[in-house]
Amino acid sequence: MEVYSYYYLVTTFGNIPYSQALDINQPFPKYDDAATIYSELLTRLDADIAALNPSAGSYGNADIIYGGIPANWAKFANTLKLKMGITIADFDNVKAKAVVEAAVKAGVFTSNDDNALFAYVTTPPNTNPVWVDLVQSQRHDFVGTSQFIGLLNPNTATQDPRTPYFFAENKNSVYLGADNGSGSGGIVYSNYSLPSGPLLTPGPPTSSQPKSIGSVTNPDFPGLLLDYSETEFNLAEAVERGYNVGGTIESHYDAAITASITYWGGTAAQANAYLLLPNVAFATATGTTPLQKIALQEYLALYNRGWDAWIVNRRLDYPALVAPPNAYSAFPVRFTYPISEQNVNVVNYNQASTAIGGDKVTTKLFFDTKGAY
Repeated sequence: MEVYSYYYLVTTFGNIPYSQALDINQPFPKYDDAATIYSELLTRLDADIAALNPSAGSYGNADIIYGGIPANWAKFANTLKLKMGITIADFDNVKAKAVVEAAVKAGVFTSNDDNALFAYVTTPPNTNPVWVDLVQSQRHDFVGTSQFIGLLNPNTATQDPRTPYFFAENKNSVYLGADNGSGSGGIVYSNYSLPSGPLLTPGPPTSSQPKSIGSVTNPDFPGLLLDYSETEFNLAEAVERGYNVGGTIESHYDAAITASITYWGGTAAQANAYLLLPNVAFATATGTTPLQKIALQEYLALYNRGWDAWIVNRRLDYPALVAPPNAYSAFPVRFTYPISEQNVNVVNYNQASTAIGGDKVTTKLFFDTKGAY
Protein backbone atom coordinates (compact mmCIF):
# COMPACT_ATOMS: atom_id res chain seq x y z
CA MET A 1 0.00 0.00 0.00
CA GLU A 2 2.96 2.34 0.47
CA VAL A 3 4.10 1.58 -3.09
CA TYR A 4 0.53 2.11 -4.29
CA SER A 5 0.37 5.51 -2.55
CA TYR A 6 3.72 6.68 -3.85
CA TYR A 7 2.70 5.63 -7.37
CA TYR A 8 -0.04 8.26 -7.31
CA LEU A 9 2.16 10.92 -5.71
CA VAL A 10 4.90 10.50 -8.33
CA THR A 11 2.45 10.45 -11.27
CA THR A 12 0.73 13.56 -9.88
CA PHE A 13 3.61 15.84 -8.89
CA GLY A 14 6.81 14.43 -10.40
CA ASN A 15 9.82 14.84 -8.08
CA ILE A 16 8.70 14.48 -4.46
CA PRO A 17 10.23 13.90 -1.01
CA TYR A 18 10.90 10.17 -0.77
CA SER A 19 14.19 9.03 0.77
CA GLN A 20 13.82 11.54 3.62
CA ALA A 21 10.02 11.84 3.58
CA LEU A 22 9.25 9.64 6.60
CA ASP A 23 12.36 10.52 8.62
CA ILE A 24 11.35 12.36 11.78
CA ASN A 25 14.80 13.95 11.87
CA GLN A 26 14.31 15.50 8.42
CA PRO A 27 11.55 18.12 8.84
CA PHE A 28 12.56 19.70 5.51
CA PRO A 29 13.05 16.65 3.26
CA LYS A 30 14.82 16.85 -0.05
CA TYR A 31 12.99 15.97 -3.27
CA ASP A 32 14.11 12.88 -5.16
CA ASP A 33 14.01 12.35 -8.92
CA ALA A 34 10.63 10.92 -9.95
CA ALA A 35 11.98 8.30 -12.35
CA THR A 36 14.49 7.12 -9.73
CA ILE A 37 11.71 6.83 -7.15
CA TYR A 38 9.60 4.87 -9.61
CA SER A 39 12.38 2.35 -10.20
CA GLU A 40 12.83 1.96 -6.44
CA LEU A 41 9.08 1.39 -6.03
CA LEU A 42 9.22 -1.50 -8.50
CA THR A 43 12.14 -2.99 -6.56
CA ARG A 44 10.20 -2.62 -3.31
CA LEU A 45 7.16 -4.23 -4.89
CA ASP A 46 9.18 -7.30 -5.90
CA ALA A 47 10.48 -7.58 -2.34
CA ASP A 48 6.95 -7.27 -0.97
CA ILE A 49 5.69 -10.01 -3.28
CA ALA A 50 8.53 -12.32 -2.24
CA ALA A 51 7.78 -11.67 1.43
CA LEU A 52 4.08 -12.60 1.20
CA ASN A 53 3.85 -16.09 2.69
CA PRO A 54 0.45 -17.72 2.12
CA SER A 55 0.96 -20.00 5.12
CA ALA A 56 1.92 -17.25 7.55
CA GLY A 57 -0.37 -15.50 9.99
CA SER A 58 -2.28 -12.40 8.92
CA TYR A 59 -4.49 -9.61 10.14
CA GLY A 60 -7.58 -11.70 9.46
CA ASN A 61 -10.82 -9.76 9.41
CA ALA A 62 -8.98 -6.60 10.41
CA ASP A 63 -7.82 -6.53 6.78
CA ILE A 64 -10.88 -4.81 5.29
CA ILE A 65 -9.85 -5.40 1.69
CA TYR A 66 -8.91 -9.08 1.42
CA GLY A 67 -9.78 -10.51 4.81
CA GLY A 68 -6.20 -11.35 5.66
CA ILE A 69 -5.50 -13.68 2.72
CA PRO A 70 -1.83 -13.23 1.66
CA ALA A 71 -2.39 -14.93 -1.72
CA ASN A 72 -4.93 -12.25 -2.63
CA TRP A 73 -2.45 -9.54 -1.73
CA ALA A 74 0.18 -11.21 -3.90
CA LYS A 75 -2.22 -11.12 -6.84
CA PHE A 76 -3.00 -7.47 -6.03
CA ALA A 77 0.73 -6.67 -5.95
CA ASN A 78 1.37 -8.34 -9.30
CA THR A 79 -1.61 -6.55 -10.82
CA LEU A 80 -0.25 -3.24 -9.52
CA LYS A 81 3.11 -4.22 -11.01
CA LEU A 82 1.46 -4.77 -14.40
CA LYS A 83 -0.17 -1.34 -14.13
CA MET A 84 3.10 0.34 -13.14
CA GLY A 85 4.92 -1.33 -16.01
CA ILE A 86 2.38 -0.13 -18.57
CA THR A 87 2.56 3.40 -17.13
CA ILE A 88 6.25 3.71 -18.09
CA ALA A 89 5.96 1.99 -21.49
CA ASP A 90 6.77 5.18 -23.40
CA PHE A 91 9.53 6.19 -21.00
CA ASP A 92 11.44 2.90 -20.83
CA ASN A 93 9.94 0.22 -23.06
CA VAL A 94 12.57 -2.39 -22.25
CA LYS A 95 12.00 -2.12 -18.51
CA ALA A 96 8.24 -1.91 -18.98
CA LYS A 97 8.21 -5.12 -21.02
CA ALA A 98 10.21 -7.02 -18.40
CA VAL A 99 8.04 -5.73 -15.54
CA VAL A 100 4.77 -6.50 -17.30
CA GLU A 101 5.76 -9.98 -18.43
CA ALA A 102 7.02 -10.90 -14.96
CA ALA A 103 3.81 -9.68 -13.34
CA VAL A 104 1.59 -11.62 -15.72
CA LYS A 105 3.65 -14.79 -15.31
CA ALA A 106 3.29 -14.55 -11.52
CA GLY A 107 -0.49 -14.05 -11.73
CA VAL A 108 -2.74 -10.99 -12.03
CA PHE A 109 -6.47 -10.41 -11.61
CA THR A 110 -8.64 -12.80 -13.62
CA SER A 111 -12.18 -11.70 -12.68
CA ASN A 112 -14.15 -9.04 -10.84
CA ASP A 113 -13.93 -11.28 -7.78
CA ASP A 114 -10.31 -10.16 -7.47
CA ASN A 115 -11.14 -6.43 -7.32
CA ALA A 116 -9.59 -4.52 -4.43
CA LEU A 117 -12.54 -2.84 -2.75
CA PHE A 118 -12.34 -0.40 0.14
CA ALA A 119 -15.41 -1.01 2.27
CA TYR A 120 -17.31 2.02 3.55
CA VAL A 121 -20.16 1.83 6.05
CA THR A 122 -23.64 3.33 6.15
CA THR A 123 -23.07 5.70 9.06
CA PRO A 124 -20.96 8.90 9.04
CA PRO A 125 -18.10 9.66 9.18
CA ASN A 126 -17.04 6.47 7.39
CA THR A 127 -19.38 6.66 4.39
CA ASN A 128 -18.33 6.85 0.76
CA PRO A 129 -17.09 10.42 0.10
CA VAL A 130 -19.20 10.56 -3.07
CA TRP A 131 -22.30 10.16 -0.90
CA VAL A 132 -20.94 12.86 1.42
CA ASP A 133 -20.28 15.27 -1.46
CA LEU A 134 -23.49 14.72 -3.42
CA VAL A 135 -26.11 13.72 -0.86
CA GLN A 136 -25.20 14.60 2.69
CA SER A 137 -24.09 18.00 1.42
CA GLN A 138 -27.47 18.46 -0.32
CA ARG A 139 -25.68 19.82 -3.37
CA HIS A 140 -27.34 19.41 -6.76
CA ASP A 141 -24.70 21.05 -8.92
CA PHE A 142 -22.53 18.10 -9.96
CA VAL A 143 -23.69 16.86 -13.33
CA GLY A 144 -22.36 14.73 -16.14
CA THR A 145 -20.49 16.49 -18.92
CA SER A 146 -21.75 16.64 -22.48
CA GLN A 147 -18.50 15.08 -23.67
CA PHE A 148 -18.61 12.07 -21.34
CA ILE A 149 -22.30 11.35 -21.83
CA GLY A 150 -21.79 11.88 -25.56
CA LEU A 151 -19.06 9.23 -25.55
CA LEU A 152 -21.38 6.85 -23.71
CA ASN A 153 -24.26 7.52 -26.08
CA PRO A 154 -23.10 8.76 -29.48
CA ASN A 155 -26.64 8.13 -30.70
CA THR A 156 -29.77 6.46 -29.35
CA ALA A 157 -29.02 3.22 -31.16
CA THR A 158 -25.74 2.71 -29.28
CA GLN A 159 -26.59 3.48 -25.68
CA ASP A 160 -23.97 2.16 -23.32
CA PRO A 161 -25.60 -0.29 -20.87
CA ARG A 162 -23.70 1.43 -18.04
CA THR A 163 -25.46 4.73 -18.64
CA PRO A 164 -28.34 4.20 -16.16
CA TYR A 165 -25.81 3.02 -13.59
CA PHE A 166 -23.65 6.09 -14.08
CA PHE A 167 -26.31 8.79 -14.46
CA ALA A 168 -29.97 9.58 -13.92
CA GLU A 169 -32.21 10.97 -16.61
CA ASN A 170 -32.86 14.70 -16.36
CA LYS A 171 -36.30 16.19 -15.67
CA ASN A 172 -37.20 15.58 -19.33
CA SER A 173 -36.36 11.84 -19.02
CA VAL A 174 -33.25 11.95 -21.19
CA TYR A 175 -29.53 11.67 -20.50
CA LEU A 176 -27.95 15.06 -21.04
CA GLY A 177 -24.63 16.53 -19.94
CA ALA A 178 -23.50 20.12 -19.49
CA ASP A 179 -20.48 21.52 -21.30
CA ASN A 180 -17.20 21.30 -19.41
CA GLY A 181 -16.73 24.14 -16.96
CA SER A 182 -20.11 25.74 -17.67
CA GLY A 183 -21.39 25.68 -14.09
CA SER A 184 -20.30 29.22 -13.30
CA GLY A 185 -22.57 30.55 -16.03
CA GLY A 186 -25.77 30.03 -14.06
CA ILE A 187 -26.95 26.83 -15.75
CA VAL A 188 -30.17 25.15 -14.66
CA TYR A 189 -28.93 21.88 -13.15
CA SER A 190 -32.29 20.14 -13.42
CA ASN A 191 -31.80 20.18 -17.20
CA TYR A 192 -28.87 17.77 -16.86
CA SER A 193 -28.05 14.28 -15.60
CA LEU A 194 -26.63 13.77 -12.13
CA PRO A 195 -24.78 10.66 -10.88
CA SER A 196 -27.10 7.75 -10.30
CA GLY A 197 -27.11 3.97 -10.21
CA PRO A 198 -25.23 2.39 -7.30
CA LEU A 199 -24.14 5.84 -6.13
CA LEU A 200 -27.59 7.43 -5.96
CA THR A 201 -31.08 6.07 -6.35
CA PRO A 202 -33.26 7.95 -8.86
CA GLY A 203 -36.14 9.76 -7.25
CA PRO A 204 -39.03 11.81 -8.62
CA PRO A 205 -38.03 15.01 -10.42
CA THR A 206 -39.11 18.40 -9.17
CA SER A 207 -39.04 21.86 -10.69
CA SER A 208 -35.69 22.57 -9.05
CA GLN A 209 -33.77 19.31 -9.23
CA PRO A 210 -33.44 16.31 -11.55
CA LYS A 211 -34.35 12.72 -10.81
CA SER A 212 -31.11 11.59 -9.25
CA ILE A 213 -31.49 13.26 -5.86
CA GLY A 214 -33.72 10.90 -3.99
CA SER A 215 -33.38 8.16 -1.39
CA VAL A 216 -29.80 6.96 -0.98
CA THR A 217 -29.18 3.23 -0.99
CA ASN A 218 -25.42 3.09 -1.01
CA PRO A 219 -23.58 5.44 1.34
CA ASP A 220 -21.42 2.32 1.77
CA PHE A 221 -20.75 1.97 -1.97
CA PRO A 222 -17.18 0.57 -2.01
CA GLY A 223 -14.19 2.43 -3.35
CA LEU A 224 -12.18 0.67 -6.07
CA LEU A 225 -8.43 0.60 -5.50
CA LEU A 226 -7.59 -1.71 -8.40
CA ASP A 227 -9.88 -3.75 -10.63
CA TYR A 228 -10.09 -6.46 -13.26
CA SER A 229 -11.37 -4.21 -16.04
CA GLU A 230 -8.30 -1.95 -16.00
CA THR A 231 -6.14 -5.08 -15.78
CA GLU A 232 -7.56 -6.38 -19.05
CA PHE A 233 -7.12 -2.97 -20.70
CA ASN A 234 -3.48 -3.04 -19.58
CA LEU A 235 -3.10 -6.52 -21.07
CA ALA A 236 -4.65 -5.35 -24.35
CA GLU A 237 -2.14 -2.51 -24.45
CA ALA A 238 0.68 -4.90 -23.60
CA VAL A 239 -0.21 -7.12 -26.57
CA GLU A 240 -0.30 -4.10 -28.86
CA ARG A 241 3.17 -3.13 -27.65
CA GLY A 242 4.51 -6.60 -28.42
CA TYR A 243 4.80 -7.91 -24.86
CA ASN A 244 4.46 -11.65 -24.23
CA VAL A 245 1.32 -11.78 -22.06
CA GLY A 246 -0.90 -14.17 -24.03
CA GLY A 247 -4.23 -13.52 -25.70
CA THR A 248 -4.99 -10.97 -28.39
CA ILE A 249 -5.66 -7.26 -28.25
CA GLU A 250 -9.31 -7.90 -29.06
CA SER A 251 -9.78 -10.68 -26.50
CA HIS A 252 -8.42 -8.50 -23.69
CA TYR A 253 -10.33 -5.44 -24.94
CA ASP A 254 -13.60 -7.40 -24.95
CA ALA A 255 -12.90 -8.86 -21.50
CA ALA A 256 -12.16 -5.40 -20.11
CA ILE A 257 -15.41 -3.88 -21.37
CA THR A 258 -17.43 -6.90 -20.22
CA ALA A 259 -15.86 -6.70 -16.75
CA SER A 260 -16.76 -3.01 -16.47
CA ILE A 261 -20.37 -3.52 -17.57
CA THR A 262 -21.00 -6.48 -15.27
CA TYR A 263 -19.29 -4.77 -12.32
CA TRP A 264 -21.66 -1.83 -12.58
CA GLY A 265 -24.74 -4.04 -12.75
CA GLY A 266 -25.18 -4.85 -16.44
CA THR A 267 -25.42 -8.39 -17.75
CA ALA A 268 -23.09 -10.46 -19.90
CA ALA A 269 -25.76 -10.43 -22.61
CA GLN A 270 -25.79 -6.62 -22.56
CA ALA A 271 -21.99 -6.61 -22.78
CA ASN A 272 -22.05 -8.97 -25.76
CA ALA A 273 -24.61 -6.80 -27.57
CA TYR A 274 -22.61 -3.66 -26.81
CA LEU A 275 -19.44 -5.24 -28.19
CA LEU A 276 -21.18 -5.84 -31.52
CA LEU A 277 -21.86 -2.14 -32.07
CA PRO A 278 -19.74 -0.67 -34.90
CA ASN A 279 -18.30 2.09 -32.74
CA VAL A 280 -17.35 -0.43 -30.01
CA ALA A 281 -16.33 -3.65 -31.81
CA PHE A 282 -12.54 -3.53 -31.83
CA ALA A 283 -12.12 -3.79 -35.61
CA THR A 284 -14.32 -0.74 -36.24
CA ALA A 285 -14.20 1.03 -32.86
CA THR A 286 -13.83 4.78 -32.50
CA GLY A 287 -10.16 5.71 -32.80
CA THR A 288 -7.62 5.51 -35.61
CA THR A 289 -5.09 3.29 -33.82
CA PRO A 290 -5.38 0.28 -31.49
CA LEU A 291 -4.14 2.31 -28.52
CA GLN A 292 -6.74 5.02 -29.16
CA LYS A 293 -9.47 2.40 -29.22
CA ILE A 294 -8.23 0.99 -25.92
CA ALA A 295 -7.81 4.44 -24.38
CA LEU A 296 -11.37 5.54 -25.17
CA GLN A 297 -13.01 2.48 -23.65
CA GLU A 298 -10.69 2.53 -20.64
CA TYR A 299 -11.59 6.18 -20.09
CA LEU A 300 -15.27 5.22 -19.90
CA ALA A 301 -14.58 2.22 -17.66
CA LEU A 302 -12.69 4.41 -15.19
CA TYR A 303 -15.86 6.35 -14.35
CA ASN A 304 -15.73 7.46 -10.69
CA ARG A 305 -11.94 6.94 -10.75
CA GLY A 306 -10.88 10.25 -12.21
CA TRP A 307 -7.25 10.05 -11.08
CA ASP A 308 -6.64 6.85 -13.02
CA ALA A 309 -8.52 8.18 -16.05
CA TRP A 310 -6.27 11.25 -15.93
CA ILE A 311 -3.12 9.10 -15.91
CA VAL A 312 -4.30 7.05 -18.89
CA ASN A 313 -5.34 10.17 -20.79
CA ARG A 314 -1.98 11.82 -20.24
CA ARG A 315 -0.12 8.73 -21.42
CA LEU A 316 -2.17 8.04 -24.53
CA ASP A 317 -3.54 11.55 -25.25
CA TYR A 318 -6.95 10.13 -26.08
CA PRO A 319 -9.80 10.89 -26.09
CA ALA A 320 -9.10 14.55 -26.78
CA LEU A 321 -10.78 16.38 -23.91
CA VAL A 322 -12.72 19.56 -24.56
CA ALA A 323 -11.40 22.57 -22.67
CA PRO A 324 -13.95 24.70 -20.79
CA PRO A 325 -14.56 28.23 -22.01
CA ASN A 326 -12.08 30.74 -20.60
CA ALA A 327 -9.78 28.00 -19.30
CA TYR A 328 -7.07 29.21 -16.94
CA SER A 329 -4.38 27.11 -18.61
CA ALA A 330 -3.73 24.43 -21.17
CA PHE A 331 -4.75 20.91 -20.16
CA PRO A 332 -3.12 20.20 -16.75
CA VAL A 333 -0.64 17.32 -16.88
CA ARG A 334 0.45 17.57 -13.24
CA PHE A 335 -0.50 19.20 -9.96
CA THR A 336 1.57 22.07 -8.63
CA TYR A 337 3.29 21.51 -5.30
CA PRO A 338 1.28 22.37 -2.16
CA ILE A 339 1.48 25.95 -0.89
CA SER A 340 2.76 24.63 2.44
CA GLU A 341 5.86 23.26 0.67
CA GLN A 342 6.39 26.53 -1.14
CA ASN A 343 6.24 28.44 2.16
CA VAL A 344 8.08 26.07 4.50
CA ASN A 345 10.42 23.76 2.56
CA VAL A 346 11.60 26.62 0.37
CA VAL A 347 15.11 25.55 -0.64
CA ASN A 348 14.12 22.01 -1.58
CA TYR A 349 10.96 23.21 -3.27
CA ASN A 350 12.93 25.61 -5.47
CA GLN A 351 15.42 22.89 -6.42
CA ALA A 352 12.64 20.46 -7.30
CA SER A 353 10.77 23.04 -9.36
CA THR A 354 13.89 23.78 -11.38
CA ALA A 355 14.70 20.10 -11.84
CA ILE A 356 11.33 19.24 -13.41
CA GLY A 357 11.20 22.32 -15.63
CA GLY A 358 8.99 24.57 -13.54
CA ASP A 359 6.23 24.11 -10.96
CA LYS A 360 3.45 24.49 -13.51
CA VAL A 361 0.41 22.41 -14.42
CA THR A 362 1.72 22.20 -17.97
CA THR A 363 5.10 20.65 -17.07
CA LYS A 364 5.06 17.08 -18.41
CA LEU A 365 6.22 14.34 -16.05
CA PHE A 366 8.78 11.69 -16.91
CA PHE A 367 6.32 8.97 -18.00
CA ASP A 368 4.34 11.31 -20.24
CA THR A 369 6.91 11.52 -23.00
CA LYS A 370 5.14 10.69 -26.22
CA GLY A 371 2.79 12.79 -28.32
CA ALA A 372 -0.64 11.68 -29.47
CA TYR A 373 -1.04 8.09 -30.70
